[in-house]
Amino acid sequence: MRSHALTIAGVLLVLLVWTGRPAAHDLPASVVVHALVKPEGQRLRLLVRVPLEAMRDVDYPTRGPEGLLDLTRVDSALADAVALWLAAAFRVQEDSATLGPPRLAAARISLPSDRSFVSYEQALALVLGPSLDADTRLVWNQALLDVLLEFDIRSDRSAFAIDPAVARFGVRVITALRFLPPDGAIRAFELVGDPGLVRLDPRWHQAAWRFVQLGFGHILGGPDHLLFLLGLAIPMRRLRALVPVVTAFAVAHSITLIASALGLAPRALWFPPLIETLIALSIVCMAVENMMATTFTHRWVVAFAFGLVHGFGFGFALRESLQFAGTHLVASLLAFNVGVELGQVLVLLLILPPVTLLFRRAASERVGTIVLSAVVAHAAWHWMVDRGAALGRFTLEWPRLDAALWLLRGLRDALL
Repeated sequence: MRSHALTIAGVLLVLLVWTGRPAAHDLPASVVVHALVKPEGQRLRLLVRVPLEAMRDVDYPTRGPEGLLDLTRVDSALADAVALWLAAAFRVQEDSATLGPPRLAAARISLPSDRSFVSYEQALALVLGPSLDADTRLVWNQALLDVLLEFDIRSDRSAFAIDPAVARFGVRVITALRFLPPDGAIRAFELVGDPGLVRLDPRWHQAAWRFVQLGFGHILGGPDHLLFLLGLAIPMRRLRALVPVVTAFAVAHSITLIASALGLAPRALWFPPLIETLIALSIVCMAVENMMATTFTHRWVVAFAFGLVHGFGFGFALRESLQFAGTHLVASLLAFNVGVELGQVLVLLLILPPVTLLFRRAASERVGTIVLSAVVAHAAWHWMVDRGAALGRFTLEWPRLDAALWLLRGLRDALL
């Protein structure tokens, strides 16, 4: 019994010591990483700013009871932090070939109020400039670590890509990355977690392929659009009959998708929930039409009207991904549409055989249409009600038309 008691006491002591470890080992809730990438000649420079608290398991020297960072002894700890957390976190490719490990050119501590990373020139001057004064009062977990890493490259005109594996820095990590190619343009990215390989200046075919995949995946992962396609297929189970309908839907959603990508859609907070509600309503309307109509010769008109609504929904999904298009916006938008159409064709090819078999074996034409359409309408109705409730929390403020009406009246008076 005594040995058991000693064992239990030992376990409790270990747990007490472990849970009493300092907060430095806790995962930060939100971390923002700033990165500036600039190829120059045969050298690529990567400037990185990371909160010091995001790089744990490093013994940062402190002084005094307040935990102030000891800036006279911090250089060795900063080198450890770079080696442990940053050197391998950024994998860089040149023309699809992975570059060797970077050199640490400079590292320094900065104040949380510093704004030097608003531009490459200011950030570079800061990192290569003098360190903070040794008597600066700065709590260690409020400090920023600024680092300059350098990679050897063949040419600054090469095609570069970067894979920032920074998700382990915190619960939610956002990387604000800017690429500065020799032509003077600046390409800005906002990456969440570990985004995988990001092509900083993609060729048109690379951007197009990425957006084909995005469009294809969006259809397969979107229950709204899957249910909409099922509603289309219930009364029209022949692919030949569905081609003009799907084509009308594709043309319509392409119009509003491009308009949304070009910033022509309303930016109000109520607009996305309005579109989501209308998408659910379009599915309900299609299901009701399936149950009540006897012919569907004009179904392409309905599909076109509903496609205009769905296109805005596609635009919301695409908005954050346009940063990966580089200078190939038009090609990327067209590629996204191609991916959407490929996804729709695949879904229809998977839906049509079992639906056709169900009508042949289990139900008559009319009964089967009504039953399946009622199931579709029931699901979409609940979506519409839930989204309508979310929409109801916003105040819809339509743009004022006073100036437009005044202009039209002036034009009318001039013509008359």
